[in-house]
Amino acid sequence: MKPYYEDENVQLYLGDMREVLPALGVKADLILADPPYSETSLAWDRWPDGWPTLAATVASSMWCFGSMRMFLDRGPEFADWKLSQDVIWEKHNGSGFTTDRFRRVHEIATHWYRGEWRGIHRNVPRVPSTYDSKGRTVSVRAARPPHTGEIGGATYSDDGLRLARSVLYAKSMQRAAIHPTEKPVTGLLEHLIAYACPPDGTVLDPFAGSGSTLDAARQSGRRAIGIEANEPYAETAARRLSHLTLEAS
Repeated sequence: MKPYYEDENVQLYLGDMREVLPALGVKADLILADPPYSETSLAWDRWPDGWPTLAATVASSMWCFGSMRMFLDRGPEFADWKLSQDVIWEKHNGSGFTTDRFRRVHEIATHWYRGEWRGIHRNVPRVPSTYDSKGRTVSVRAARPPHTGEIGGATYSDDGLRLARSVLYAKSMQRAAIHPTEKPVTGLLEHLIAYACPPDGTVLDPFAGSGSTLDAARQSGRRAIGIEANEPYAETAARRLSHLTLEAS
């Protein structure tokens, strides 16, 4: 198939991922998917039946955005995958207009894998500590709460970094968004990609939308393949990627 957009690191294809992906014959190190949640009456917000099963044929590691309602409704479709963890994206502002529920200011990103966990690439990003601790010598006690298992004591020099937390705060795109469900690169997508895709790997986005995942993967030095069913969004994503390529050159 001919890419709708292509540069040395990114390929973007137009069409339904259930038709395009088998025709590409590709393998990816990571799938990063933001599928339609099927929770509104908008024309594009329709769940593509069977896509998680198809995704399992091209990768063994996947981040998938969604809501709790979506994952509960679609749980059987993830039968080919094992759930490893969930991460919360905390937004600076909420969405929705209901007045009989808590104001929703978060979305869930779940990580799924296939096969043995020891064979899955994972590297938790380390971020600066909230207090100045660099250079301190730290003694870690051997004692731990019983439910965490046995961990031996150790002494190390604090480098001022900590494992990224499972709640990631990043401003939602709002007026700057190209797509109504666009996810921010900085503070969110960059961490998910760093965790689950090796530095020289390939990220596949089956619902490319605005191209933010393709942009994030390219910025991190990885290759990216995207598929988008809606041509106006594919065109906008292509312009975005092309503009960023020109800016960098």
